[in-house]
Amino acid sequence: MKKFVSTLLAGLMAMSLVACGGTQNNTSTPTADSGSTEQTTTETTGSDEAMKVAMVTDYGDITDQSFNQTTYEASKAFCESNGVEFTYKKPASDADADRVASIEEAIEEGYNVIVMPGFAFANAIYEVAPLYPDTKFVALDVSEGDLTAYGEREFDGSNVYSAVYQEELAGYMAGYAAVKLGYKKLGFLGGMAVPAVIRYGFGFVQGAEAAAKEAGVDGVEIKYAYGNQFFGDPDITAAMDTWYSDGTEVVFACGGGIFTSAAEAAAKVNAKVIGVDVDQAGTIDGSYGAGMTVTSAMKGLAPTVQTLLSEIKAGNWDKYKGKIENLGLVSEDPSLNYVQLPTSTQWADGFTEADYKTLVGELYKGTRKVDSGTETMPATEAIKVDDQGNIK
Repeated sequence: MKKFVSTLLAGLMAMSLVACGGTQNNTSTPTADSGSTEQTTTETTGSDEAMKVAMVTDYGDITDQSFNQTTYEASKAFCESNGVEFTYKKPASDADADRVASIEEAIEEGYNVIVMPGFAFANAIYEVAPLYPDTKFVALDVSEGDLTAYGEREFDGSNVYSAVYQEELAGYMAGYAAVKLGYKKLGFLGGMAVPAVIRYGFGFVQGAEAAAKEAGVDGVEIKYAYGNQFFGDPDITAAMDTWYSDGTEVVFACGGGIFTSAAEAAAKVNAKVIGVDVDQAGTIDGSYGAGMTVTSAMKGLAPTVQTLLSEIKAGNWDKYKGKIENLGLVSEDPSLNYVQLPTSTQWADGFTEADYKTLVGELYKGTRKVDSGTETMPATEAIKVDDQGNIK
């Protein structure tokens, strides 16, 4: 696939951010139907060629309070508002064959726009997209490298759009904020060591390093590990118990539902958590303790979905098909960007909203640099990183 690195129209993005801003705090949780993976919300628009949207989940489901849930809610909200028929599919297992089966099932049922969150869809897209040239495939976090990593034939992605994000910038903002807010004992709990999660983590390390240098703070430490899964469980909670009992003050929990283990452990000792992908303050604070969430490293999943579906409905698919867009900073105004911290951030004298705006401006103008590499842990001088590998 020919790579196009660009940004979506700022006006459309701003419109989408406003439209979804009230849903980023997941104050209510949809109920997953264990007996069926489909949920039709509206009627068709009447034409045989009417736009019909199906969202397919990746590792998690629509109640993960993170990546899948946000994509589901954004897709569902758009369809309900625009009279578009909508369904979702949950593959039978975490296997390419089952992802392919769910996609093909949706297509056979007449759904002609397929929304897929997560790099795990790469192989399924590679297999299915060329077989259904009239179907529009919208992917999130599926890179050009992911799509060309399978098989020997050249990939034809003329009916595929994918958005990837500069997670390293959001991670950097979170790490920088944490140290500026006075936290010295940090943790990074990733889900699986996939590129998006690694970028969040390595950005977090770089941000903490920069803040410690600027503030002249000694003794900043980061415990760094992956749970090797995208959900919490007793083993990971036990590991977090150990971190917090050893003095860790705040953990950046990055990977679907794995935040539950960090939050469960934090609640026992009145410690803190940093959320990911969306503003998780409402979810984490509501379930585990008021004031637990210091901030969240966010990326614009909902704005991307809403913008693409709006453009498809408006007949503008040709502007997007065949593209992979790398979405990050498009403005010095933090609220207009595809990577950002939420307004729920626990601002204080050490890191105010004005400080945050200054930070975003420097990142946007390029006077402050963040490495996006995922191969090697960033080198540090002012802080110590304890890389513990995989917990499981």
